[in-house]
Amino acid sequence: MDVSSWLRPDVATSPDRLFCHVYGRGKGQAQMIPGWPFSVVAALEPGRTSWTLPLDAVRLGPEEDETEVTAVQVRDVVTRLIEAGHWRDGDLPTLVVFDAGYDVTRLAWLLADLPAELLGRLRSDRVMQMPVPPRQPGTQGPPRKHGGQLALSDPATWPGPQVATSITTSRYGTAAATAWDRVRPRPPRGTGCARGRPIAPPG
Repeated sequence: MDVSSWLRPDVATSPDRLFCHVYGRGKGQAQMIPGWPFSVVAALEPGRTSWTLPLDAVRLGPEEDETEVTAVQVRDVVTRLIEAGHWRDGDLPTLVVFDAGYDVTRLAWLLADLPAELLGRLRSDRVMQMPVPPRQPGTQGPPRKHGGQLALSDPATWPGPQVATSITTSRYGTAAATAWDRVRPRPPRGTGCARGRPIAPPG
């Protein structure tokens, strides 16, 4: 699942345009261009293939909550898959993969009753909150709400992982993964066209 933009920079009278984030060529060349963002759900084939099948597309408006719209969209798609017989009791949960920028924590809460597992890519500049350490006797003041910070862009802030694993792939060499338990994501800053500012047509 991802947001794809239909750029409309030269149509000043088009309603409900937003400033859409577009990557330019070269580092630091990102731009914000007026357009229409569409939330797109596509099915991926298993195995080593790049073939996809678009299942649903919803245009996002300037007054809409992106996470709520996404939750309704995912629920509708998963429900249609079940009704079409593509998922039955006893099957593995449907895996829904989100690109960076989605609030996957909130989406998991809103979609907890669906037979689906959610996986989201994190931006490299995200900062996570570690669990609160045990309160020491005699400590003054109110209890802490968060522990230390884990900045994905700064390995010096990473504590020892609870889980670490690696595997040798046939095409891409060694793939390694590390994981930390009970880590809270700090709410992301608004980014992307779905969180951009609306553009009012000339009145």
